[in-house]
Amino acid sequence: MPPFQLYFILLFNFWTCTPSSNSASKTQEKPAGMSYVKTKQKAKEALAYCQAKGYNTQRCILIDMSVHSGLNRFVLWDFKRDTIVHTSLVGHGCCDNNWNTDESKDKPKFSNTDGSHCSALGKYKIGQRAYSNWGVHIKYELHGLENSNSNAYARLIVFHSWEAVTNEEVYPNGTPEGWGCPTLSNESFLKVDPLIKNSSKNILLWIYK
Repeated sequence: MPPFQLYFILLFNFWTCTPSSNSASKTQEKPAGMSYVKTKQKAKEALAYCQAKGYNTQRCILIDMSVHSGLNRFVLWDFKRDTIVHTSLVGHGCCDNNWNTDESKDKPKFSNTDGSHCSALGKYKIGQRAYSNWGVHIKYELHGLENSNSNAYARLIVFHSWEAVTNEEVYPNGTPEGWGCPTLSNESFLKVDPLIKNSSKNILLWIYK
């Protein structure tokens, strides 16, 4: 076979066997993130719960732990307008992983056990606003309302900000993981705080997956 024919055969095989940049990028495509339909359904259920329990019926906080931690999965929901007021990243507990890493960014574990360093699923009553050593130095105590999170107050699980959490989505990286508290960026927390701090009725925070 003449050398030039062999050259073109080899070149053709290279082109057909090498993955294109488009096909490679598809494997890195960003997941869909939070489902608005799912969030709205959870908000509907949350409103019914708040009405039955005498909780705040203006707004609630929803956190969808089925979403990758590098994507927005925190929502402040307005019941009156039936829509999202604010959305952002939120951190979860590291459990047995290293603190301040993102090792469980797409597969978090959950526990109600003291010392587990895990977040716990379930509905919470947002309690007293107090001083925090973290972030903007504000925290809200959390009281677990279900068997899955009944130890939250005893475990010192609170809602607060943390400098390690960013304002923008970081996928494919995840949000740094703490010891079980739902954590926002400082900027995001300062947007949420004025909307919940003067509530005359308890506000619901619901962590689900």
